[in-house]
Amino acid sequence: MSYIESLQVFVRVTELGSITSGGRDLRLTPAVASKRIKELERHLGVRLFNRTTRSITPTEVGRVFYDEARRVLQALETAEARVASFSDSPRGALRVTAPLGVGRRIVAPLVPAFTDTYPETEVRMRLSDRRVDILADGQDVAFFIGAPQDSNMKLRKIADCARVLCASPEYLRAAGTPMQPEDLLNQNHNCLLLRYPRSPEYFWTLNTAGDPLKLEVRGRFDADDGDVLTDWALAGRGIANKPRFDVAHHLASGRLVEILPDTPPLPMIFGCLYPHKKLQDPKVRLFVEHVVTRSKALLAGSERLPD
Repeated sequence: MSYIESLQVFVRVTELGSITSGGRDLRLTPAVASKRIKELERHLGVRLFNRTTRSITPTEVGRVFYDEARRVLQALETAEARVASFSDSPRGALRVTAPLGVGRRIVAPLVPAFTDTYPETEVRMRLSDRRVDILADGQDVAFFIGAPQDSNMKLRKIADCARVLCASPEYLRAAGTPMQPEDLLNQNHNCLLLRYPRSPEYFWTLNTAGDPLKLEVRGRFDADDGDVLTDWALAGRGIANKPRFDVAHHLASGRLVEILPDTPPLPMIFGCLYPHKKLQDPKVRLFVEHVVTRSKALLAGSERLPD
């Protein structure tokens, strides 16, 4: 299996642009990852990477070999998945990505029970509020809140996720409590925004009696981490637009107060995406079913979710 491992290291180093990152992704030390690359180059009799003190990039032959090596690994993965499907016994590493809030409070708590049930599996989670390229990053399952990002993926809707506008009592005493949606603009409220390259949340859409109302809200703070927005709201710095499950414990304790409850933000889809070819991999199929079944119970009892 050392040759297969060398191919895996080569592919991930090419994709991540670093021996350290490629090795870490495969749970190998930089020294072992570097050794695998050198063994592969010695076996092939060519140099696969151009190396400098600051970067590593594939050579022309390295780029050609990458395409073929990736096909080999994908074919091997498909073959193993088909064999595993006969016994319905999942095994191997499962790469999962999710936004920070839903990852920490919904998906991550469900992982131990899955690996207890299927002890030959490993779950490797990557949490980020930034958009993830599932195929380029080698992910098996991507959970999301909002609109699905890639129509070429298999979509599984899990639930409609209610959202809430909220602020601390201290902020509302100082800035006033909005009584209608337009007050968010007219009273110059500080709206805390989730922003990153290609972010969809440059406006808030509220559910009114008529058509949905889109507001181009403004604020002095923005971040690419939803938990940072919650922390700012708790510190009295502005109004946050959050999934209800994400702040339910703060609402219950009174540290945050719901505002404009009659015109809440539109709910968003909580779901997951995965490549169509993963349908035949039992670890992907069973993990998705595991999260779908148990996350609905967590969302229904969101007031008890941990901080």
